[in-house]
Amino acid sequence: MQNKAKDLANEYLRLGGRRLLVMDDNILSTKSWESDPPEAETFWKQKVELLALRQRNEVMSFLPSINAK
Repeated sequence: MQNKAKDLANEYLRLGGRRLLVMDDNILSTKSWESDPPEAETFWKQKVELLALRQRNEVMSFLPSINAK
């Protein structure tokens, strides 16, 4: 699944997705200060949100991190 997760994250970002990974106590979520372009939002809803939690977390782990220094 790792390659598929990375591919999904890369495609979301290529479409202009603006979500950032937030990791707090090993719980993954995303944060965005700006709305995604329509294509990226649709892609996220159709391809990522529907995944099981573990697979969704794997995709999110390939997004740029808000926690990065």
